Amino acid sequence: MKVYSKVALFTLLYLYSAKQYGQHHSKMTVEVNSYAHVLNVDQEITYFNQSPDSISTLVLNDWNNAYSSIKTPLARRFSDEFYRGFHLAKEEERGSTQNISIIDQNELPLAWERNTIVPDVIHVRLRKKVGPNQKIVLRLHYLVKVPSDMFTKYGYDSNDNMVLKNWFLTPARYENHDFIKYNNENLDDIVNAVSDFDLSIKVPKKYTVTTDLDLVASDENYGFNNYNLTGTNRIDFSLILERKPSFTTFKTKELDVETNITDSKLTKEQKALIIECIAHYANTMIGKYPFDKIVITQTDYERSPFYGLNQLPSFISPFSDTFAYEIKFMKAFLNVYLKNSLAVDERKEAWVHDAIQIYTMMKYIESNHSDTKMLGSAANYKLLKSYNLTNIDFNEQYSYFYMLMARKNLDQPLNTSKDRLVKFNEQIASKYRAGLSLRYLDNYLESTVVEKSIREFYSNNSGKAIARENFEAVLKSNSPKDINWFFSTIINSRKAIDYKFSKVIKTKDSVSFSIKNKTGFIVPVPVYGLKNGDIVFKKWIDPQAHDSVYQFERQDIDKIVLNYKNELPEYNLRNNWKSLKGFFPNNRPVKFVFMKDLEDPYYNQVLYVPTVEYNLYDGLIFGMRLHNKTILEKPFTFDVTPSFSTKSQTMSGSGFVAVNQNFRESALYNARYVFSGSYFHYAPDATYLKLNPSLQLRIRNQNDFRDNRKELLYFRQVIVNREASAIVPTNFVENYSIFNAKYFNTKTEVTKHFSFMTELQASNKFSKAIVEMSYRKLFEDNRQVNFRLYAGAFLHNKTNSDYFSFSVDRPTDYMFDYNYYGRSEDKGFFSQQLIIAEGGFKSRLGTNFANEWITAINGGYSIWNWVEVYGDVGYLKNKNAPDQFLFDSGIRLNLVTDYFEVYLPVYSSNGWEFRDNNYNERIRFIITFTPKIFLNLFNRKWF
Repeated sequence: MKVYSKVALFTLLYLYSAKQYGQHHSKMTVEVNSYAHVLNVDQEITYFNQSPDSISTLVLNDWNNAYSSIKTPLARRFSDEFYRGFHLAKEEERGSTQNISIIDQNELPLAWERNTIVPDVIHVRLRKKVGPNQKIVLRLHYLVKVPSDMFTKYGYDSNDNMVLKNWFLTPARYENHDFIKYNNENLDDIVNAVSDFDLSIKVPKKYTVTTDLDLVASDENYGFNNYNLTGTNRIDFSLILERKPSFTTFKTKELDVETNITDSKLTKEQKALIIECIAHYANTMIGKYPFDKIVITQTDYERSPFYGLNQLPSFISPFSDTFAYEIKFMKAFLNVYLKNSLAVDERKEAWVHDAIQIYTMMKYIESNHSDTKMLGSAANYKLLKSYNLTNIDFNEQYSYFYMLMARKNLDQPLNTSKDRLVKFNEQIASKYRAGLSLRYLDNYLESTVVEKSIREFYSNNSGKAIARENFEAVLKSNSPKDINWFFSTIINSRKAIDYKFSKVIKTKDSVSFSIKNKTGFIVPVPVYGLKNGDIVFKKWIDPQAHDSVYQFERQDIDKIVLNYKNELPEYNLRNNWKSLKGFFPNNRPVKFVFMKDLEDPYYNQVLYVPTVEYNLYDGLIFGMRLHNKTILEKPFTFDVTPSFSTKSQTMSGSGFVAVNQNFRESALYNARYVFSGSYFHYAPDATYLKLNPSLQLRIRNQNDFRDNRKELLYFRQVIVNREASAIVPTNFVENYSIFNAKYFNTKTEVTKHFSFMTELQASNKFSKAIVEMSYRKLFEDNRQVNFRLYAGAFLHNKTNSDYFSFSVDRPTDYMFDYNYYGRSEDKGFFSQQLIIAEGGFKSRLGTNFANEWITAINGGYSIWNWVEVYGDVGYLKNKNAPDQFLFDSGIRLNLVTDYFEVYLPVYSSNGWEFRDNNYNERIRFIITFTPKIFLNLFNRKWF
């Protein structure tokens, strides 16, 4: 009996020792100042060295300090993504970690420091090394200044509620003989060491605390509420302080769920049914959540919404209220579920979480909403039935979001570090491709291997620091087939996959064919046999490096299709089928669609859109735009707009055809071959015809797709045929042809912009060399300075007029590039339209042109909001005339940059501009009505 007692005592002591020293422990006492948004923190960190190395420096994550200035990596990322709110924020709206003091268990102070490379961690210099299986205790005191939630949705809001995330100091994970050190770049990918937490927090009585830690005790004292909380095996925890409670607790069979995800139209009972269903599905598909409680916040969803669903206006409801809530909750729930339980290095290996999350969502939809379409009930409207956008299944949208980036040649490998992903990839496309890839593997293995592997991986690794290799090992061990290609090609590369049929031979009893691998990357592909649209057979084939011939029984099929169900994330589905009847095996029927649609691989889509344009000479121009540009980019596009001009009572229009070629493995990533033309009036009684064959070559940093520097080489031949006009003198310049070559180099972000352009123009009568540079800088006080330098010279000039000369204030636009509304006007309202080009002056000066050379500098400085002062200076030379110096200045009302601006001249080479009664004629304006250009303002932050 004594022996048994000793064994039991030893076991208890061992378990107690393992709990005390098996991992790190953090004990915090926090006092909340809700008015100053400051947390006063006393903390004791017990660090247990679980590595084989001796550690002399301890690294602590301090991500809250990323909000401290406009020079942090977080601030640079905001600027890079064209978000100016942080740069212009008040000092009290930013966060920081202040007054840090650290002592060891002997009450001796420890030195700590930040470095410039990774400033969002602190390095604590220990007095002596901590050996393997040894521990050290640090005692810390510091103040946490909580940032406003307007930057990242974490922090305090206008009602002084606080959603706290990554706010405290905690040990970084130690792996492969070093600490993992990352900066906070608003990516939700902090890599903390797994720790136990004890938190005692004191908040004003008017606040309630919601957290996924376990409540040990609470009491009320002198107008404050005190909460004692605890948690084990945690990577992080949520902490929400609210003046008015917004969370509801739902008890499911698996765990307690606290959430404040909003939907005012559903009852608590309806939400309870949805949450019960999702929690049960996650438990079955993934595995048991390791904690008793999970907190899902509206912030969790808003930081990672279901894109598409979140973009719909509130008055458009193609989905039922229950389905919309279900999708929103499931997206946020699975994200938190996986992040809290699988300690993956989210910066480098986020695809593991993403793949499991999106795959689980797709399987959930297949099981519970298999008939739901991408746009829900919109598919039931008769007017929308012809749209592929409304007919595709809900799960098919994942493929289109991925293909949007692949066709732009902006997709990136799934193993790309998260901080190097283009924003659209980081938020949407890469996540979706990860889920699609796992579904592809699941379909290929034709069994429950993937689901079994997910459960095994989760069960074995929940609460542990793990790497992607753990997931790969489980998949490989459970797979009956070699799947090394899946990781080398699908996960670790951005190799485009594109198959098509070749050499199809049909008989009454059989069909044989070869498969052409257009990109050279070999992965398995399914082949379907169809009869009248129904699937007769499906076979997986493993193509070889050299074309092989495959033969199947005919089974009376009338069509064979590769990748019919889009299981394989393939670059192009339009070349995937062959008809086995008729003489034209790929003769797709033409389908006319109004406005816009998704690409439909089984039709030749022609989209039509009524258009309305205007210029002074044609009047209102009513047209019908016909094009094949669906949401996904295509190798070949056409876009023509035949029009009727109401004022001239003649036909007009414009259009182009283009061939788009992507190069996926080089700095030269895109070539675009275009032939365009336009036909309009340039004067009340005369038209122009412009023909423009061109080549664009786009260059980028192949190693950093996030780099905002863009380079472009542009070559074109501008052919212009102008009718002679009795109203506007043409100076015998009617028909001409100009070769034009340009090089652009630009780098733009919200705080600064720099661009450089050099240009050559050449024709039989003249040639020009031009250089243009521009610079813009946004200061912290919201003031902005901008400069533009333009310099041009004729290499030779045999013209007899100023039609091709450099313009001081209003270019003649002899290549018809600018959107003039009255291009031949020299007086009146339309002559006051301003195009910032060539000299770029705003005042009408005595000299309007330069036929030898010109140098001009345009500058501006903002003095209050959208009110700026501007100034232009120039030096120019005309034949048989001395050099001339010109200047002007005035006020710029920069209402919407490049779209709506007003220039009020004040003083120039003419003297005071408002000295005469006709000052209103001196005012210049910029106005643009082109929606496509306007939309670029919103697209740039994504791509």
